[in-house]
Amino acid sequence: MYTGTLFIVSAPSGAGKSSLINAYLNQQNQLSASVSISHTTRTPRPGENHGEHYYFVDHNQFETLISQDAFVEYAKVFDNYYGTSKAAIEQNLQQGINVFLDIDWQGAQQVRQKVPTAKSIFILPPSLDELEKRLIKREQDSAEVIAKRMLKAKSEMSHYNEYDYLIINDDFSTSLDHLTAIIKSESLHTQKQYILHQALINQLID
Repeated sequence: MYTGTLFIVSAPSGAGKSSLINAYLNQQNQLSASVSISHTTRTPRPGENHGEHYYFVDHNQFETLISQDAFVEYAKVFDNYYGTSKAAIEQNLQQGINVFLDIDWQGAQQVRQKVPTAKSIFILPPSLDELEKRLIKREQDSAEVIAKRMLKAKSEMSHYNEYDYLIINDDFSTSLDHLTAIIKSESLHTQKQYILHQALINQLID
């Protein structure tokens, strides 16, 4: 039985999911939560390091891992593979560490099937105009890629109702408070509290 919680976090590119997760981790005990590092076949962006932001592999290596059933989920997005290691997640959850999966709705559907106890959070931007401004401001993609992301955004956002929680990321501080509240509420789930305080609870009710 896992004592950590697996949190699926999805959003269209530019909605702020990675920034919110990182901000949460920076204000928490690093030993109690972590972000799962995905494998990908895409080229590293400036400032990204292998083993820190992603495990960068080629297509043949990724397809070998698929054949070995090494992923709890994987998907092909913009001609590149992305996948989440099954073994790494299980190890952290068994140690009581909450794990965040920064993945799209397709990956989320796969994870729900394999890890039914996972909790999912969808993050929406306050408007399409704001979403486009954020994509341009981060200066990571070409105009052509940004146009593709905007075209895909509506389709991605239509899956919001498949998730347990919804955050509209208009004011970043408020959104961070909402994310923190969701995680705290899950830590107080009766089953998790019983695992942590089994001796006390048994004393109280015996």
